[in-house]
Amino acid sequence: MQATAYTYDPESRSGSVLLDDGSPLDFGSAAFEAGGLRLLRPGQRVRIEVEGEGGARRITLVTLQTF
Repeated sequence: MQATAYTYDPESRSGSVLLDDGSPLDFGSAAFEAGGLRLLRPGQRVRIEVEGEGGARRITLVTLQTF
C-alpha cells in the first residue's frame, strides 16, 4: 500500500503517514526500522505494510516508494 509521510520524529523513530484517502495512520519505531530507513521527510511517498483492521490496524513496515 502507498502513503505519504506526514510526520517523523528522529529521536523516537516514529511518526505518521497519510493514506491516499487522507486518513492518518501512525507507525512506531519497529515499523520504521523494519524498512531500513535512516531518515524520513514529510511529503515523501512511502510504501507501507499494515496488519489488522479498523482501530486495531497498524503499520508493520515503512520504506520509500521507488518506481
